[in-house]
Amino acid sequence: MQANKIFIETYGCQMNEYDTELVKTILTQQDYTLVKEERQADIVMLNTCSVRENANRKIYGRIHEIRHERQGKPVLIGILGCMATNFRKALLDDPHLGIDFIAGPDSYKQLPTLIHEVSQQGQKSFDVTLSEFETYSDITPTRKDGVNAWLAIMRGCNNFCSFCVVPYTRGRERSRDPHNIVQEVEKLVQEGFTQVTLLGQNVNSYRYEDSDFTDLMKMVSDVKGIKRIRYTSPHPKDFPIKLLRLMAERPNICKQVHMPLQAGSNRILDKMNRTYTQAEFLNLVAQAREIIPNIAVSTDIIVGFPGETDEEFEDTVKVVEASQFDFAFIFKYSPRQNTLADRKYPDDVSAEEKARRTIRLNDVQRAISHQKNLAHVGEIHEVLIEQESSKKSPDDFKGRNDANKIVIFPAGPYKAGAYISIKITDATTNVLKGIPV
Repeated sequence: MQANKIFIETYGCQMNEYDTELVKTILTQQDYTLVKEERQADIVMLNTCSVRENANRKIYGRIHEIRHERQGKPVLIGILGCMATNFRKALLDDPHLGIDFIAGPDSYKQLPTLIHEVSQQGQKSFDVTLSEFETYSDITPTRKDGVNAWLAIMRGCNNFCSFCVVPYTRGRERSRDPHNIVQEVEKLVQEGFTQVTLLGQNVNSYRYEDSDFTDLMKMVSDVKGIKRIRYTSPHPKDFPIKLLRLMAERPNICKQVHMPLQAGSNRILDKMNRTYTQAEFLNLVAQAREIIPNIAVSTDIIVGFPGETDEEFEDTVKVVEASQFDFAFIFKYSPRQNTLADRKYPDDVSAEEKARRTIRLNDVQRAISHQKNLAHVGEIHEVLIEQESSKKSPDDFKGRNDANKIVIFPAGPYKAGAYISIKITDATTNVLKGIPV
């Protein structure tokens, strides 16, 4: 089968978005053609996430959908990313799926070889080797149009949180040369990007020779033409206070931080191997607000971790109320294959109880988010325009302020990528609304 037209779908985190951009460059350099619709492709690749069970179900459903849509017409299907590493055998051996090739996050340079093996030789192929050195620093991503550029500064994770599969699917931490990162940022400016988001499983673990994450942020902040710098995600266990001071000093480093709490109970935090306590987390949030009074803080929370009691869940509620997060991503615990939690702790919180706790915590957070957003009414925010229409109305534009909050305002003679001053006139739980001034 002669196959050279490729369609890629991306699921999961921002790192997967970035990895898809790397894959596009690798394949186009080998004369493969990228197409915009799945039905035009000879090869369909799904860049997958394996963090939660629902992500896995989506991929299985999508594979069956692709086969059904083709109605017997030939198509090669490849699985990339975390599912490829974690479920290689199950994916390749399942005759109902018909997966042709698999590549893990450190094996994308092998994709042309894997595709050749299956298309020319008719044999299923895979490479899920985890590397101690691969950072793809020699590959320039093929970025899609937009106002923000993702930029991976490191790969892998050494934290081994008991619920998380990432160290097993993405390997150990390794960081890129800061000068190489700065060169990429300078190129982004030349291409018209004014906002960049630095990515890593734990960005504050970044280290290259004598440079740490704060040093890197200084270097990126010094690049002429970069108006906004974001980063995700840090870990509370080793968050550098000197980074908060740098954020306070530099106008182009956004005054927003994502600080994953995961749980409010010390016993559950210990079982999760998060290596900080409730008091240490609250102290970190307090320090951030002392150094940067207008900082926006977001978080991740898992409800129903094995053994979590009602009282321990209430500890999480108390931390949420004390922290006053601007927004929170709240998830029900689901066991992940190969993790310590899956091997050691029975998933003993019922689905009904997980649902009840999720609803309660979302209600608490929504009330906090709404009040925090209402507090912005009357203020003037600089907004980076992302879309020249909102989801709900073609008569509204959508952008984000420095705090990464969505701002909706009436359409006008403005273009995506422009910055505009907006007076906030109203707010909901999820968005700010305003008018240009």
